[in-house]
Amino acid sequence: MRSSNPVFSRRGFSRDNGYAGFNTAAQAGYAQGNPYAQNPYAQNPYAQQDLQQGAPPQAPAATGRMTMDDVVMRSAITLGTVAVGAALAWILLPVSTTSYGLAFGAAIVAMVLALVQSFKRTPSPALILGYAAFEGVFLGVISEMYNSRWSGAPFQAVLGTMAVSAATLLVYKAGWIRVTARYARIGMAIAMAFIVVMAVNLLLVAFGVAEDGGLRSFGPLGAIVGIIAIVLGAFFLTLDFKQIEDGIAYGAPRSESWLAAFGLTLTLVWIYVEMLRLVAIFSSND
Repeated sequence: MRSSNPVFSRRGFSRDNGYAGFNTAAQAGYAQGNPYAQNPYAQNPYAQQDLQQGAPPQAPAATGRMTMDDVVMRSAITLGTVAVGAALAWILLPVSTTSYGLAFGAAIVAMVLALVQSFKRTPSPALILGYAAFEGVFLGVISEMYNSRWSGAPFQAVLGTMAVSAATLLVYKAGWIRVTARYARIGMAIAMAFIVVMAVNLLLVAFGVAEDGGLRSFGPLGAIVGIIAIVLGAFFLTLDFKQIEDGIAYGAPRSESWLAAFGLTLTLVWIYVEMLRLVAIFSSND
């Protein structure tokens, strides 16, 4: 399975397009109470007027700025591409050594495309959809593999992913979680530590030092690690929601909706894979 972290494989909305992501929180002026203190979009007339009045700037209609409809549509296209790729892989690639090799290759290609997009100055729909297609192939093969051993595990993982996403959105919209610079820094530090520990665990398993997957075993310890990973996935979602919300409020260009869709897809894939493992662990202990 891929060990890449969704948050670390993307920059968020690019600084070059005038939208500051969480990785540039310090630059964006969070400490001064205005996350867009240095945002070039604040230089446009409607943004200046709204900021002077102390209200969140609202982009006028038909200005080429990102809207929620844009984000929903791009997200539907990207996630739909993942679903189609997964369905085709499930149907056309029966569980075998060959399909495992193809899944691994697809995961590598998806990761490369994701990294290329992450370091590009502007969003590329071709790269994002290419990532979605190859990621779908990877998910289709591993989902079929899990289903062959734990019948119904992929369906339960999908329901679990939807439940986590809906609960996170509800908590975020209710204001129970405030995405501040401090919140983002602490969460990212925990995520970084998690990734480092998982990478070390992978090396220990590869060299035979840790047995049965080490921290990623199909036992109680593996379940605890899986729950932590899913909680981190929910944390990533709150960052995605905040970026989307601020991008719309502060007039990010419409093309940035592809980055929003890309970020959401990365995070949802992360949660699904971890949920799939967690379902398998609980099924194994029945």
